[in-house]
Amino acid sequence: MELFDLKGKAALVTGGNGGIGLGMAQGLAAAGAKLAIAGRDKAKNAAAAKALSAVALEADLTDEKSCRAMVEEAAQKLGRLDILVNNAGTNIRKRPEEYSLEEWKLVMDTNLTSAFVASHAAYPHLQRAGGGKIVNIGSMMSIFGAAFVAPYGASKGGIVQLTRALACAWAKDNIQVNAVLPGWIDTALTQRARKDIPALNENVMRRTPAGRWGVPADLAGIAVFLSSKASDFVTGTAIPVDGGYSVQG
Repeated sequence: MELFDLKGKAALVTGGNGGIGLGMAQGLAAAGAKLAIAGRDKAKNAAAAKALSAVALEADLTDEKSCRAMVEEAAQKLGRLDILVNNAGTNIRKRPEEYSLEEWKLVMDTNLTSAFVASHAAYPHLQRAGGGKIVNIGSMMSIFGAAFVAPYGASKGGIVQLTRALACAWAKDNIQVNAVLPGWIDTALTQRARKDIPALNENVMRRTPAGRWGVPADLAGIAVFLSSKASDFVTGTAIPVDGGYSVQG
């Protein structure tokens, strides 16, 4: 359908070399978008870029100069920039009193500050293109609290508020900004969580009406929707993709 056709569009996906980011990048590629994927792992970047016929970019998103250079390089190599997916993220699981300030800053800079910097750098390119799409990746921890994710939860809650602010500010430029809140998706990060938290798998399965963990491919459809004409009147939203996890009482 033309509504979901991304041919002629250029997209940058941060953290697009694995997990949720790769699942979303695969969806965008299938819809016809030209892709740049960014990450710190050169080998993973190369493998993902080869599979997707994408441009691979090495970037440290906790560094402002590196983050801005990534956006400029993506726009230069793709010839334009229409879509930015702010997916790069990290987590450190501890009780609040156990975090160092350096750990707090690392999580916040990776998950939240990088999304602001990348969006700030992408804005003139999207404006020049006559409009565009920004998709920010939040989490179920944008909604719920948990004892072991203080900086992660704060950063993902911040993603929702950043999304709303940018949506309000840039609607006049025909730029739609939305957030996706993944539930429990089977990735390297959550596989480690299952080792750290013995009851996690049982709790997720019990609470998720769909009766399973999500997989990265479950994020492909929402990525295409929020990056396409189909969502031109959708902005400032935070959409759970969680198998029903968030609707359970």
